[in-house]
Amino acid sequence: MNTSLVDPFVLAQDYPESLTGQLKSGHSTCVRFNRRGDFLASGRADGTIVIWDMETSGVARKLRGHTRHVQSLSWSRDSRYLLSSSQDWKCVLWDLKDGAKLRTVRFEAPVYIAEMHPYNHHLFVASIFEDQPVLVDTSAPVPVKRQLPSAPKRSRLDGEDISEKQAAQDAKQTTCITIFTALGDHIVAGTSKGWLNVIETGSCKIIYSTRICSNGFIILLRLTTSGRDMVANCSDRVIRTIHVTDLLQPNVNHDDIKLEVEHKFQDVVNRLSWNHVAFSATGEYVTASTYMNHDIYLWERGHGSLVKILEGPKEELGVVEWHPTRPFLVACGLVDGGIYLFTINTPQRWSALAPDFAEVEENVEYIEREDEFDIHPIEEIQKRRLDLEDEIVDVLSVQPTKTEFDEEAFRMPVLLDIVDSDSEEEIVAVGPGTMRRRSPGEGKEWMNGAQGVESGDERGTKRPAVANGSTAVPSRVRKR
Repeated sequence: MNTSLVDPFVLAQDYPESLTGQLKSGHSTCVRFNRRGDFLASGRADGTIVIWDMETSGVARKLRGHTRHVQSLSWSRDSRYLLSSSQDWKCVLWDLKDGAKLRTVRFEAPVYIAEMHPYNHHLFVASIFEDQPVLVDTSAPVPVKRQLPSAPKRSRLDGEDISEKQAAQDAKQTTCITIFTALGDHIVAGTSKGWLNVIETGSCKIIYSTRICSNGFIILLRLTTSGRDMVANCSDRVIRTIHVTDLLQPNVNHDDIKLEVEHKFQDVVNRLSWNHVAFSATGEYVTASTYMNHDIYLWERGHGSLVKILEGPKEELGVVEWHPTRPFLVACGLVDGGIYLFTINTPQRWSALAPDFAEVEENVEYIEREDEFDIHPIEEIQKRRLDLEDEIVDVLSVQPTKTEFDEEAFRMPVLLDIVDSDSEEEIVAVGPGTMRRRSPGEGKEWMNGAQGVESGDERGTKRPAVANGSTAVPSRVRKR
């Protein structure tokens, strides 16, 4: 839309107003914007990852490497690499330059969430289902896994002597969520007993622990773009914002670290639970999707008050994400799997096209000017037209634009041969005027063969090949 046609007061608004659109490609389970906000990655229930171009609302690329539900997505800083985790016990690092699998790491249990290091795309931390979190280095062909502790570090203020019973209870804690800080020097982990553990990335040791939720576990942690504040979604139906400015210092003293809760957001009347939380682009607002409800709540951090309740579709919403630079919100439907778009309604102001144009409430009598409908000679009209054609229009020069991103940032190549870009239709064309229903297994032949680079823990699992090149059959299977 032309910016000159938009009311300037509408452009000054910094949070969305209503549901304005929808994207649909399969059953989406999670979404994540890249750092610039021009691409949106969505993971589907069948394991496919779809990259959406937000300028055209079309599919830019499809990545196939998982066989089950995609749990989380994480972009690299330059938007070239994408990390995906799935319930098929694998994490895949994608190179979006050609869509190839750069690394594949297999774990011993389903992966709840995986987060990429902000400056090193070969380093990520993964939260494992009912297991300890793992810091993975994929710089070598064989990934290096380092297990992270979950037992909190208790200070002397909590108790002079920690009993054996207390130590045994701390040992039973598991980590539910792990994220990197803005610099990547520390990892913030939330446990099943409501503790926040700050872990050094280099030594993998806990340097600070504090309890923010006394009767529940931490579901999700998210940072602002600047990394100065963090939001925590806990199972006690309370959303907390926390200052983490102490972790931004390069050589911070462990004794000086202090994480304080700034605000607590909750629905006191209905006692709603929250599915997912996110910060706004500037960090001034906190948004959350509700459990067993289709509304999205928006709070202002300045006064800690509720400013807006966005009414969504007639289904429960799961993952919610805020655009990095605009008042634009996306959310995944849990029933239909569509991606719903919330933004500002921008009515066009046509009076901007002509200074003397005025909008009237009712019809008025128009008085024409004396020379308004005069007939001009054809020669004069032709001369004016030729004079306009003589003007040289510069279409080659590129004007520099001020942006916070690097000019040499990665640009993902757009593919023009993607099948079913807009939707996953069940009816396909097989010839001129001939249609048939898509077979259940069509288009999923990639599941039967390996693609991309295999990790070291996947090697050695293949069956040995016999002399004629076929795969050896187990002895219990009788061939006829």
